[in-house]
Amino acid sequence: MNEPHSDPVDPLASTAAQAAASSPTEPVAAAVPQSSDRQILEKLVFSNLQEARAARRWNIGLRLAWLLFAVAAFWLVRNDNAPANNPTSAHTATVEIKGEIASGADASAENIVLAMRSALEDSGSKALVLVINSPGGSPVQAGIINDEIHRLKTVYNKPIYAVVEESCASAAYYIAAATDKIYVDKASIVGSIGVLMDGFGFTGLMDKMGVERRLMTAGENKGFLDPFSPQTEAQRKHAQSMLNQIHAQFIEAVKKGRGERLKETPEMFSGLFWSGQQAVELGLADGMGSLDMVAREVVKAEDITDYTRRENVAERLAKRFGAAMGASVWQAMRASVTLR
Repeated sequence: MNEPHSDPVDPLASTAAQAAASSPTEPVAAAVPQSSDRQILEKLVFSNLQEARAARRWNIGLRLAWLLFAVAAFWLVRNDNAPANNPTSAHTATVEIKGEIASGADASAENIVLAMRSALEDSGSKALVLVINSPGGSPVQAGIINDEIHRLKTVYNKPIYAVVEESCASAAYYIAAATDKIYVDKASIVGSIGVLMDGFGFTGLMDKMGVERRLMTAGENKGFLDPFSPQTEAQRKHAQSMLNQIHAQFIEAVKKGRGERLKETPEMFSGLFWSGQQAVELGLADGMGSLDMVAREVVKAEDITDYTRRENVAERLAKRFGAAMGASVWQAMRASVTLR
């Protein structure tokens, strides 16, 4: 005698049977989820899982990239800024002043002053040599460096020299004048002790072309340097007075630094420049000499260590990496917003 048993029940079949019993006229397939609906649901679930996994992988990869970059940057900064020679041994310290002297440039007051302090703080440095090749720049930046040179000579009791390569003009000479001695090549360009403010004026051309300049200011002199507006005589005199004052500051700094060595002439402070040989004759420089000669014969420490602050590999990578990562994140955000 067979035991009573029940067969496994298919939920979908049961649902279909119930639907058929309650409504015989309705087709069974209407109560059963279609296979296409199941496929769509499965695809949506799978797509969401993929997006979640991709987001996790992106976050992990981004964190690892930043960690590796931070470690590499730290290592590069430590090694790239390390002096080439043993800092405890006797050496001649150098700092380069090259290119335009301006805020944000390589030859800014911030970079030069920090480099000079590092060089003089080193117990092994016997003297500091400023290696100059610059056409000039900001009188403000040059004035800051000039003042700091005078201060550092007193604080560290070490000589500071200047060695001129191709040019030492205008703001560059403003700096050199504060050093103990200036050495040049016979063909170097030295001097240009003057101040300038340049610009253009297009008012006549605008009148001929029938162009009207519409400039609104609060303050009658606010736009007096605007190249498309006429300049009054009072404004011109004000600008000239300011330039004369800065020029006087420049002359005073040169006289303070050079002292009785200067052989003043009417043209000395006119903005003219001279060859290295003429500069020595006029007392604007002390003699002929290169960096190696000064280190060997003047400082008497032939080993040379460069303390110039430069944008190192890590800083360059940081800028490029930061820009690239910012672009990647922005693109990912845009893509995310678009998909949603």
